[in-house]
Amino acid sequence: MESEHAKAAGIALVISDVDGTLVTGDKRLTAATVAAVSRLRAAGIGFSIASARPPIGLRNLVAQLGLDLPMGAFNGASVVRPDLSPIEERLIPEPAARAALDQLLAAGLDIWVFAEGAWCLRDPDGPYTDLERRTIGAEPRVVADLGTLMGAASKIVGVSRDHAHLAACEAQIGAALADRATVHRSQAYYLDVTPPHLDKGRFVTWMSAHLGIPPERIATFGDAGNDRPMFARSGFSVAMGNAEAAVQAAAQAVTDSNDADGFAHGVARFILP
Repeated sequence: MESEHAKAAGIALVISDVDGTLVTGDKRLTAATVAAVSRLRAAGIGFSIASARPPIGLRNLVAQLGLDLPMGAFNGASVVRPDLSPIEERLIPEPAARAALDQLLAAGLDIWVFAEGAWCLRDPDGPYTDLERRTIGAEPRVVADLGTLMGAASKIVGVSRDHAHLAACEAQIGAALADRATVHRSQAYYLDVTPPHLDKGRFVTWMSAHLGIPPERIATFGDAGNDRPMFARSGFSVAMGNAEAAVQAAAQAVTDSNDADGFAHGVARFILP
């Protein structure tokens, strides 16, 4: 259900998360979502995405939605053009990446490393690998020793079917890495480690400066803990109905779930004049 908050006024740019927000649970863009983005464009409102995905995982969205603005990948640590060429690219500092790998291994998590333009892992049949194949449209590179990639890592992911354990790991590993890396769950089953001091909120600020749009005229949509920094930097924020309570509490409005066209309903209810 959409909450009865006041409609945003004067929005010039909408930035949305992707997984759990813009696409359904089975990673589809619905006709209603595609139409909502078209309606934003017709109203003169810009649209972009900020995602935990690697750049390659944004390609199909660019094609289906006709995206024409810079996008934030790796939770905003990389900014790419619609053709996926990099505008800004940051890596996790190698000592922090090695510390993160040690922490994730000690926690008993499956580990993925996004480095050198590839999705790298040790077990191609591990938890959620089929889902990630569908999500980013790519096959993983099997690597015997992930430690060899720590000087080139854009994102390290701890993966687990035990969602409560992963939530505990988020707090513990986040505290252990402190200012050396950014640690957020992008899904209940993915714990992302990305470069320090860079998050989706920083991408909102970058877009504000790049396009000359004040933050109060930017609206954001999201469903997970890694979207809360984006909410904090934008003038109007909308949480999905499938978001955890803490994420909903951090937003100014709540819409329906991602499997019930929540993005499209939220655009119609809160954003469009």
